[in-house]
Amino acid sequence: MTDARLLCCGLTTWDIVQVVDRLPAPDEKVQALELRSGVGGPAANAARTAAALGIPTTLVTALGSGAVAELARADLIVAGVEVVDLAAGFEASPAISTVLVTRGTGQRAVVSTNAVAAPELSQPPEHLLAGATAVLFDGHHLDLAIRLAHDAHEAGIVTVLDGGSWKVGEEALLDAIQLAVVSADFVLPAFLGGRGIDTPDDVLRRIAARGPSFVARTAGAGPVYYLHGSAAHGQPALLGRIPVTAPPGPIVDTLGAGDVLHGAFAAAIAVGRSPEDALGYAMELATASVGHPGALGWTTDAALLARVSLRP
Repeated sequence: MTDARLLCCGLTTWDIVQVVDRLPAPDEKVQALELRSGVGGPAANAARTAAALGIPTTLVTALGSGAVAELARADLIVAGVEVVDLAAGFEASPAISTVLVTRGTGQRAVVSTNAVAAPELSQPPEHLLAGATAVLFDGHHLDLAIRLAHDAHEAGIVTVLDGGSWKVGEEALLDAIQLAVVSADFVLPAFLGGRGIDTPDDVLRRIAARGPSFVARTAGAGPVYYLHGSAAHGQPALLGRIPVTAPPGPIVDTLGAGDVLHGAFAAAIAVGRSPEDALGYAMELATASVGHPGALGWTTDAALLARVSLRP
């Protein structure tokens, strides 16, 4: 599909990342080995990933008009992402995320306010969905996401969910989602049948019962389980399992690996790949990404970028 276009809707943050030998204990100070800062957030990183893969990508988010907002906007534009800022004109700022990355393991600890302090968003422009072949939602800015997801669904545009964790009210978003890729931290509430100790099969089937025809569940370095089709859609349910291969080199940084996976998955869907094919492709790129610092460090690897590019 040469006229693919991806729309990403959700959170943009400004990440302050410090690399440490180990996480500090209570009341302890440790010296950082490295400091870097830049744009982050699930939808923003997914959009940057898709743009790097050669897919025209628009990010619908809340930035505002403050100094940090301008830094984030500049990073997104440099990455080739078109930005629709529904907080334009507000004296607002993207959430600041503090990230500690442990050298040697690449594991990260993140503290962020996410979208809780975002201003009330303006109405998205009417033409926003024009030409889109897929829309990715990360569950943040939920009222906007629900409205846009239902509009996209009615327009016949593929809707994709990045389910990092459950957000209150997200059931209304699931009703308009066709493809969902959730993490092991995505715990369904009790009123949707969640028990807190659900097996991957339980989670997949309960999410599928809500609407999506394809659901996958990631678990870090563990295998990815997926369910394609369900009785609710008049299709036989196919339950599959894809092992995660080891990274080709040492793990440098796991920050943003899930965002890379979701961005690559949505980009592959936007060009017309099947969900199973898109998932395998996205897993390969996410695995390679942890060998580089930051969510988009892999884009400096020319050989990898040439191999995974979706440019026609």
